[in-house]
Amino acid sequence: MSIAAIINDLFNIYFWIIIVRIFLTWIPSINWYAQPFRFLAQISDIVLDPFRRIIPAMGGLDFSPIIALLFLQILQFAVVRMLVILGL
Repeated sequence: MSIAAIINDLFNIYFWIIIVRIFLTWIPSINWYAQPFRFLAQISDIVLDPFRRIIPAMGGLDFSPIIALLFLQILQFAVVRMLVILGL
């Protein structure tokens, strides 16, 4: 398996972690301080927090995950494409 394929898979896994986090925020009874939800929040907040500082919630809706996912997709394309071009 090439490095490009591994990096691509890691981006995809992280993408789905953020998607799961988004859906779980719609369930008000989730305790984000209990495992595995705490781990999920910690791992996804690494990318989401900078976008939350840039894009504040509007009307109680947090649009930062949408922008973060878009950013991750663009970054994934660029990184994987560069690795493929380099033959890695």
